[in-house]
Amino acid sequence: MWPSFCRLQVFCMILAVLAILVLVHNFHQLEHLDHNTVSGLNWIIETGDQQSSSPTTKTTRKHYCDYEHQTLSKREQAEEESLFAAIQWPNPPVGKIPFIRSTDPAHSNFVILNSHVRFKVGDQLEVLVHMKDFQGKPKQYGGDYIQARIHSPLLKAGATGRVVDDQNGFYKVFFTLLWPGEVRVSVSLVHPSEGIQVLQRLREERPDRVFFKSLFRSGSTSETTVCNVCLPGELPVCNFTDLYTGEPWFCYKPRKLSCASRINHAKGGYQKGLLTPSESLFFQTDVNIKVPVLPSGPDSVTVEPLGFTESANLDRSQGPDIFPLGYYYQDEWRPRTRWIRHFNKTADISECLQGKVVHLFGDSTIRQWFEYLTTFVPDLVEFNLGSPKNIGPFMSVDLKHKVLLKFRCHGPPIRFTTVFSSELRYIANELNGIVGGRNTVIAITVWSHFSTFPVEVYIRRLRNIRRSIIGLLDRSPKTLVVIRTANVQELGPEVSLFNSDWYSFQLDTIMRKMFSGIAVFFVEAWEMSLAHYLPHTLHPQDVIVKNQIDAFLSFVCPSET
Repeated sequence: MWPSFCRLQVFCMILAVLAILVLVHNFHQLEHLDHNTVSGLNWIIETGDQQSSSPTTKTTRKHYCDYEHQTLSKREQAEEESLFAAIQWPNPPVGKIPFIRSTDPAHSNFVILNSHVRFKVGDQLEVLVHMKDFQGKPKQYGGDYIQARIHSPLLKAGATGRVVDDQNGFYKVFFTLLWPGEVRVSVSLVHPSEGIQVLQRLREERPDRVFFKSLFRSGSTSETTVCNVCLPGELPVCNFTDLYTGEPWFCYKPRKLSCASRINHAKGGYQKGLLTPSESLFFQTDVNIKVPVLPSGPDSVTVEPLGFTESANLDRSQGPDIFPLGYYYQDEWRPRTRWIRHFNKTADISECLQGKVVHLFGDSTIRQWFEYLTTFVPDLVEFNLGSPKNIGPFMSVDLKHKVLLKFRCHGPPIRFTTVFSSELRYIANELNGIVGGRNTVIAITVWSHFSTFPVEVYIRRLRNIRRSIIGLLDRSPKTLVVIRTANVQELGPEVSLFNSDWYSFQLDTIMRKMFSGIAVFFVEAWEMSLAHYLPHTLHPQDVIVKNQIDAFLSFVCPSET
């Protein structure tokens, strides 16, 4: 019996060793950083397609990610439905529309209604836009994305218009006449409705059209793998989902290295071949991307001035439906709901920020604030943190006035060149670590890097940030929090597929709604960029940034008037 017992014991030991080897192999396939969990497997592609519940589009979403499977409270679910309703966009008729029947700005026109009337400052101006196709035939449906403004070049004055889609090929644009003199009207087609339909499809079906990468290194061995909010396929992944916010982020696992060996994050590139030949016709420079629509009559009106008292009342309008929220006059931004100070002297900025700690969180459009203040104020000296150029984090110090100015980019997705893994921070987590108080100022912008993803990704990010802002204001009510809105930019055939103004406009609408009702202030970068005479650009020129800074500092140091 003894030999039989020994054989049984050896057999059991072999089984145990095999079980351990299988366990180690499986763990190796799912290897993560210490704080990561196996939940990342839920984000690997599943077979089959899923019909989107989004009311903004009827396209089919490839099930790369479990956007639909987020655990939401009843209040969050109701909010999400409300947000989808707010960005709902009219779709063209079912079926493919040939290019020749799509909107042609060259055949379209606008007319100023009652252009012969004597207008006064404060009056409403109504413009009717009539869209036609490339055969000159009237369009029978809406959905075109139009931008409009009024302006007086000699006065360096400008304001945006409110566009109403009648969904029959006609659009009404409403302007408030806010200064005297000759006022011109400009209308542009940003995208035809047929192009918007393509942008909707890309947003839902191709969240991978911008891809990212990370470098993993251990000793002399290094590997680079693709990363994203979600990854298709069945390859093993490294799960870098944030423990505190639940923000998902994944990289394909290196073949030889552990997930813990990741050292950086970077933009990988842009996918090509996203459009069919027929779809690409809807995205042509000088044909149907940001092309002016010409008037079929006068393009200007003469506006008579008001008395001083009437003018002052007009400038300080009240109510939730004020539009526009501001305007330019002599190249200075004038909000209509509050007084603004213009900080033309460096001493005024230093006095305003004295004793303050200023945190700037977000993308490169708010990094411009850091760069402007550090350049314009001589006492603010940048402290070299050894950070990569244009990436950060950055810090400037004014020892004389005890000012600390800091910039940090938001967490992934972010299309910067190279960010050290240790510097990938989520804004919500950073806010949770701030004590706050009357000498703490926080400015946030998050929008541009989310334009390629379904809006659920953006909503989750803002919900986390909002939760942290509410917590910060609860423990330190005198903390000042400012939100910088999105801005328009230059567009071409390729940029339109990744960073279209239409994407930004939709995200900006969501941002405003999600931060309304809490004690934050808005710097109206959208209207500031659209109303100005300078060409649209992702990073507005200094005169626009200066007006943004004036608006921002006016919240920090309100006028005593």
